[in-house]
Amino acid sequence: QVQLVQSGGGLVQPGGSLRLSCTASGSIVDIVTMGWYRQAPGQERASVALLILPETTQYEASVQGRFTVSRDNAKNTVYLQMNELKPEDTADYYCKIRAVDMGYWGKGTLVTVSS
Repeated sequence: QVQLVQSGGGLVQPGGSLRLSCTASGSIVDIVTMGWYRQAPGQERASVALLILPETTQYEASVQGRFTVSRDNAKNTVYLQMNELKPEDTADYYCKIRAVDMGYWGKGTLVTVSS
């Protein structure tokens, strides 16, 4: 069973940057999308950034221009570069890789934006 291993969360001051990584433990074939979701306390999980293979990206309006989703095929990894972070970006962030026949979720990593 392929697992997605996340890293890169933590505490950052407003205006700072973080990069999240999500690496698949094995090969996933027929990938359709690779993306990042977040869930703040008391809120539902929602899409933040989506990479529709091969190169189309979609972003939630509040992160457009600040966040960038990318991938490294050789490393089976998807990244989320987050710049100009705001307190309202504080949430648990989850990666998801969706293939034709099934989807895979990471276990989440906490991002806290606070001074």
